[in-house]
Amino acid sequence: MNRPRPVPLALALLFIAGAAAGQRQAPPRIPKGVTVHRDLVYASVNGRDLRLDLYLPASKAGRLLPVVVWIHGGGWRRGSKNNPRAALPLLEHGYALVSVEYRLSGEAVFPAAIEDCKAAVRWVRAHAAEYGIDPDRLGVWGSSAGGHLAALLGTAGDIREWDEAHPVYLEYSSKPNAVCDWYGPTDFLRMNDFPGRIDHDAPDSPESRFIGAPIQQAPEKTRKANPITYVTPDDPPMLLMHGDKDMAVPFNQSELLYAALREAGVEATLYKVEGGGHGFRGAVKDTRESLFRMVLAFFDRHLKPAR
Repeated sequence: MNRPRPVPLALALLFIAGAAAGQRQAPPRIPKGVTVHRDLVYASVNGRDLRLDLYLPASKAGRLLPVVVWIHGGGWRRGSKNNPRAALPLLEHGYALVSVEYRLSGEAVFPAAIEDCKAAVRWVRAHAAEYGIDPDRLGVWGSSAGGHLAALLGTAGDIREWDEAHPVYLEYSSKPNAVCDWYGPTDFLRMNDFPGRIDHDAPDSPESRFIGAPIQQAPEKTRKANPITYVTPDDPPMLLMHGDKDMAVPFNQSELLYAALREAGVEATLYKVEGGGHGFRGAVKDTRESLFRMVLAFFDRHLKPAR
């Protein structure tokens, strides 16, 4: 087995952050006519409010908006809901957008982050009528660590204990209708099977910090964080997009998830970004615009009403 050379955690996080929306980035450009509701509280834990931002484009009279929930990356340790730059173009195509804050690994370890994301999805459905959103046309999309959480939302929709961790709006489903996963980890225990810039088995790796223990010393808990563990035939359709030169999250991570989904009969697509590293940097033929068009076509197919 090829083992990568360990690197300092700070450098590792630069690679795994991918397209994470950092707090120091410039404010995003909001399309004209979009109403933004910031810092809406969707749940509270131990006196700590968890918040989301809701972006609403103008809707046609009488039409409910499809909605996509964006989950930021950053190695589960960094990142912010404040700048969902990759997903903002959805607003120009008739989608509402929700950007979610979740507890990072320095605050709470797994399964805290997925518990938070599930609560956020339930909040969106519970408040859908208030904001003109269609609760039955809800997608999730995330990059890197956010891609992992998006995939986990897709496959673990029926893991009730993760819903009950935040006992609010439990009458609503946390299962999305479609999932887009950009270069997210899947099977942490196999990430070191391929050469890379991060020693994923190290005690201070992003994965070990997320789990709360060195992953190879806590295999059962680590398997519970693997979206493949929960794949069933009724999972929502998924679009997986991953660079084949990704040295932070091996391309094989998406191959493993894709194979499990297909074996279960779930509608799934795996798009290989040739030459793409983490965050698709260095892609040979694809651009951010062309990749976004694929995402838009996917969500249009599954979330837009038939014409």
